[in-house]
Amino acid sequence: MRERQKLVAAISTIESLDQELRDGTELLALAEGDESMLEDIRSSLQNTLSLANTAETESLLSGEADEKDIYLQINAGEGGTESMDWADMLRRMFKRWAERKNFDVKVLDIRKGEEAGIKSITMSFKGPWAYGWLKSEQGVHRLVRISPFDSSARRHTSFASVSVSPIIDQSINIEIDPSEVRTDTFRASGAGGQHVNKTDSAVRLTHEPTGIVVSCQNDRSQHINKARAWDLLRSRLYEIEMRKREQDTKTKHDEKSDIGFGSQIRSYVLQPYQMVKDHRTGAETSNTSAVLDGDIDQFLTAYLSYGKIQQ
Repeated sequence: MRERQKLVAAISTIESLDQELRDGTELLALAEGDESMLEDIRSSLQNTLSLANTAETESLLSGEADEKDIYLQINAGEGGTESMDWADMLRRMFKRWAERKNFDVKVLDIRKGEEAGIKSITMSFKGPWAYGWLKSEQGVHRLVRISPFDSSARRHTSFASVSVSPIIDQSINIEIDPSEVRTDTFRASGAGGQHVNKTDSAVRLTHEPTGIVVSCQNDRSQHINKARAWDLLRSRLYEIEMRKREQDTKTKHDEKSDIGFGSQIRSYVLQPYQMVKDHRTGAETSNTSAVLDGDIDQFLTAYLSYGKIQQ
């Protein structure tokens, strides 16, 4: 039913655009120099163009897992408080973007910095085409600014890595050998509550063959946290397999992938000038405050078009 609704919506959009264009063309022939009528037609065609642009972007969301919800993880790089503060700025940026899309966002695990910011955070994003939109954010994000933590007001460069993986359902079978997974329990570091900080309810899983570590601590129940941690581990392994397949396809076409955990994908420069630039697509803007407030659609759309060209 979900697939049917998606196809019906796509066909309906094309039919509506076709009808609006036909109506506009016919009205234009009838206008015969009537300025007031021409203005109405111009406004109608501009609206049609806007709808067409939206439909074009949505047509690019055609990947295997594009329609799925996601787990998004942010890790501060080397640099202490600077990088932890930058990781927290990225957390806010993605959360603000998700709020504009009316996505449901939940924090599954968070490790706060000693002085400011966060060391790491894992969140779930649930909304239409979540993975399709945010898969482009995987990689290292670089910030250049005058440090608010430096009494000498020197310029600092900070790094934080972002990992994005689709939340998979029961129709996708990911086999994991339990003997290859180490399970650790620890006391949650949340805001408190009757049990959260008093029992070893938090769960950490380490997949030894790949070195992937996932954890969950947002629930009072260790059993629920463990189940969510296993879901997160399956999601990460599925995402890695998809990346491998994408890389293999591009290698066959003698193209080198620019995407990968640990690669610098975007720079956010606040000093000595203001510029956010994506190093893969070339998309850039000087409105850094808007970007850090969640206005990242231009980068997401540019990447979707870029990915289509690479294919």
